[in-house]
Amino acid sequence: MSLYIPEGTPPVVPNAVARIERRLPHPGEVLVRQGSRVEPEDTVARALTPEPALIINVARALGIPPAQVYRAMTREVHNKVNAGQVLAQTSRFLGRTCVAPVSGMIADIDHETGYVTLAPDPVEYTLQATVRGVVMEIIPYEGVVIETPAAQVYGAFGVGEERSGVLRLLAINPDDVVRPEQIDARSAYAILICGASISAAALKRAVAEQVRGVIVGGIEERELREFLGWSGAENWRAGAQSYAWPDPAHTPAPKLTLIVTEGFGARPMSQPIFDLLSAQDRQEALIEGHTQLRRPLRRPRVVIPITGRGTASVEAARPQLRPGARVRLLNGSHLGQTAQVRSVPAVPRAVASGARVPAVEVVTVDGEQLWLPRTCVEVLA
Repeated sequence: MSLYIPEGTPPVVPNAVARIERRLPHPGEVLVRQGSRVEPEDTVARALTPEPALIINVARALGIPPAQVYRAMTREVHNKVNAGQVLAQTSRFLGRTCVAPVSGMIADIDHETGYVTLAPDPVEYTLQATVRGVVMEIIPYEGVVIETPAAQVYGAFGVGEERSGVLRLLAINPDDVVRPEQIDARSAYAILICGASISAAALKRAVAEQVRGVIVGGIEERELREFLGWSGAENWRAGAQSYAWPDPAHTPAPKLTLIVTEGFGARPMSQPIFDLLSAQDRQEALIEGHTQLRRPLRRPRVVIPITGRGTASVEAARPQLRPGARVRLLNGSHLGQTAQVRSVPAVPRAVASGARVPAVEVVTVDGEQLWLPRTCVEVLA
């Protein structure tokens, strides 16, 4: 199994300018100017999001034939009604009434079926910056692009939307397993740094304690299914070659954001990733769980602003695969381990499977020498 994602971005970026794109779900109004400094809680844009039409069986509610619904209506088509206001009634005294469940506009009255269609008022959606930085670009009617010097960590896959919080270290070592009782009220509104794995029970406890996000090395497939309630999703599958998420429109959104840095199973978090995250304990961070395995590729990431701590490079360095480079292994039996490149031959080389492919020779921390396909290593530095 290879989790190689060939966009060239290293999984650990100690100091570089991070670009965060914040977009509205529907066209709206941008509230900030280019060059403005923003805080995580600042509102940068807003929009009115339409609600689905509501169909009310007025004939059944009043106990009358559908043909009499129009006469029973207290409002006409295109009239505005408020929630709780009488929509129709059989008589003024001691008669049955039908009230509007929400505020909106009467879109249609069907004389044949006795149904009334109500278009609810749109709901205001506010878009927060979620990170401290500078607005470098305005996307008219859609959103903004914010830039900030930051340390960044890219994961293998994630689930959930963008959320901000304070990092809280729960694991002492990268191979620790976080237990549900470790997550308490002190974890509220925090992003938890865990170790090798986490259970569905612990994730549910995190939701109950209002945790914003969880960063962990690996997770068992069955635990992820149980937490997300995806057991019945037909297009969910996980295997040795690939995996795909269910359609978000048909599955409930998780109430926290989960980032897995290594892959499925109990996988100790890569030491360089664990070291960077643990060094930033108690710092504000942004966590992005969205994963896209087709182009344009997108990996989940953690962004930790480091404003005022020196000069950041404009772009993340793209280290080359060369002898002496430190790499993270992505093959199934050594997933997440770090090693050092010993040689990079120019001609294809036979690997464990017997295939001749562009390969690299590495030496693990334990001194084991391996020949691996180049797609099974990820350059750290």
